[in-house]
Amino acid sequence: MPTHGIVFVHSTPLAVCPHVEWAIARALAAPVSLQWNPQPLDPSARRAECSWTGRPGTGARLAAELKQWKMIRFEITEEPSPGSDGERFMHVPGRGLFRAATGAAGGIQVGEDQLRALMAAARGPEALAHALDTALGTDWDDDLEPYRHAADGAPVPLTRVG
Repeated sequence: MPTHGIVFVHSTPLAVCPHVEWAIARALAAPVSLQWNPQPLDPSARRAECSWTGRPGTGARLAAELKQWKMIRFEITEEPSPGSDGERFMHVPGRGLFRAATGAAGGIQVGEDQLRALMAAARGPEALAHALDTALGTDWDDDLEPYRHAADGAPVPLTRVG
């Protein structure tokens, strides 16, 4: 049963744009041509997005391809499908890749065992708060948020692939 998702390339150097398209095309096994727009936070960078349809796990394949380009900021969502959780991937230069399961509404899910391990390892409320922030990808979200808002109102049509 296919699933759907979106790739958001929030920021990449102009020279890397063709490589990003090729990486996405490899993961999707389909040709990809993105509409690149200036990233308002960094005039030398570009941004693009595309929706995709594929088998569960496609989001992970996309993330594996794109994370090789360590200088790009990207986000990938994969919707839940029968028998598979959804997933969210975020990549920030210098921070690396964050991956989490998501529910039907797109929120990050932290499992019972993971919560118990965080509580057992935490030495006080501040340590627990930090561990929960890490499990939720807060640092990645904080870095990407200005790039998301910089795209508000930008005329970037979604390119459906698959």
